Amino acid sequence: MPQHVSADEVDDFETATRDLVGLALRSVDHVDMSLPQFRLLLTLHEIGPASSTDCARALGVVGSSITRLADRLHTSGHLVRGSDPSHRSIVRLELTDTGRKVVRQVNDRRRTELAAALSHLTPEARADCAQALRDLHSVLSEEGKNDDLRRHLPL
Repeated sequence: MPQHVSADEVDDFETATRDLVGLALRSVDHVDMSLPQFRLLLTLHEIGPASSTDCARALGVVGSSITRLADRLHTSGHLVRGSDPSHRSIVRLELTDTGRKVVRQVNDRRRTELAAALSHLTPEARADCAQALRDLHSVLSEEGKNDDLRRHLPL
């Protein structure tokens, strides 16, 4: 049964959300691409080679947005476009080694910044925070399971 949550608790989580989103956004500052382009690379990293339709669904955007992003990323050498062997009209997208390297660099940068921040907390505070985040993720994942607007979106 849901319990009462104070406004201060909600404010604290909202602040943490802004902090974490800021960290995620800063981590792409050093790469020469837009956030939407990086999100497409991250999506392909997470789900593997996929159709442009599947990528659009995963990112919550329309197919024409994926086409424009994929065109730029193909030109820059971050992904390859091809057709699906079982259905020639389906455009299949796949990361190149260059694309995988960018995702790895951004993720490494995020992890380094997170580790630096977490090193200022006591081991007990880190453990409590990590458990709270796992619990919150579990609740949000369950609530968003059948709701496209509440699902996990790559960032």
